[in-house]
Amino acid sequence: MLKHTPLYDTHRAAGARMVDFGGWEMPLHYGSQINEHLAVRRASGMFDVSHMRVVDLAGPGSLEFLRHLLANDVGRLKPGRALYSCMLRPDGGVIDDLIAYRVADPGATDGADYRLVVNAGRAERDLAWMQEQRAQRPGDVALRAREDLALLAVQGPAARAHLACAIPRLAATVEALAVFNAASVGGYFVARTGYTGEDGCEIALPAGAAVELWQALAQAGVARCGLGARDTLRLEAGMNLYGNDMDETVTPLESGLAWTVDLRAPREFVGRGALERQQSAGPLRQLLGLRLLDRGVLRAHHAVRTRQGDGMVTSGTFAPTMDCSIGLARLPAGVNPGDEVAVTLRAGPASALVCRPPFVRNGAVLV
Repeated sequence: MLKHTPLYDTHRAAGARMVDFGGWEMPLHYGSQINEHLAVRRASGMFDVSHMRVVDLAGPGSLEFLRHLLANDVGRLKPGRALYSCMLRPDGGVIDDLIAYRVADPGATDGADYRLVVNAGRAERDLAWMQEQRAQRPGDVALRAREDLALLAVQGPAARAHLACAIPRLAATVEALAVFNAASVGGYFVARTGYTGEDGCEIALPAGAAVELWQALAQAGVARCGLGARDTLRLEAGMNLYGNDMDETVTPLESGLAWTVDLRAPREFVGRGALERQQSAGPLRQLLGLRLLDRGVLRAHHAVRTRQGDGMVTSGTFAPTMDCSIGLARLPAGVNPGDEVAVTLRAGPASALVCRPPFVRNGAVLV
């Protein structure tokens, strides 16, 4: 039996095409995936991301626990700030990527000191790993999976203005909120984060209030968007997708995520030793972007032939903003942006240009 978010009936009533996404029945699109994509680039769009899991941490041991658990250092976070990080195995493989928030007002989040948002398909694995790590360390830490919350994302150059119009009591907070900051207002946890390469907010709120917010946003002119547009937007923005561009068999250093690993602070985190050994030896693989020069569409698992050896496309799609096909690919060391490579499509070999993501950011084509 597929799981449903609090907005399931609302999606069906709006004519969404529903699909199985990691055990959740979610909207793929509401008619035109390309129109939804372009709405986010040009104005604003909203996504139901309630299948993702919020995990709250509370207690005096929370900080040191997270400094041990994550490759990025939450010790640098001031109240209200957020960061992106990977959670690793001892061998450096990526268990999941997530956003960690230091809560500015624990009283407004039922006592949480830190809040994590993890991927839907990894939630059970993540929670089991966190519990296992907590059991091995001293310190008072309480973990709480917040299945009582819904999550909505509002993205695009007009997203914050439309959100303020839909919920006037959020207007002052949304206007003042800096990038990668979060604040609690009247039961809403509003973060200026997102997965599209555009401005906007992600909002955690009580599940029972999700339909009201969704409808208010629609009335304010925010386009309904499904998973299809979410994927093309994130790929144009050069953002990794767990299970495609990284998993437990690769490290952040091989996945374009070295910037999320903090080796400066003298702290022992899970996987640090493996990353330091790999860094010393030099990574054998790297994640770079591809822009197809010939006709066709790049897809995951397409083989890539380079002068330095073979690689593989990890994510690929048609990019509506760019009117061409793009992808991310794991390529041998020594391949550089500007190189031309051959990709084996279904119809035969095609030429592609290696580039450094992002492809699009804030509506502007960068490559």
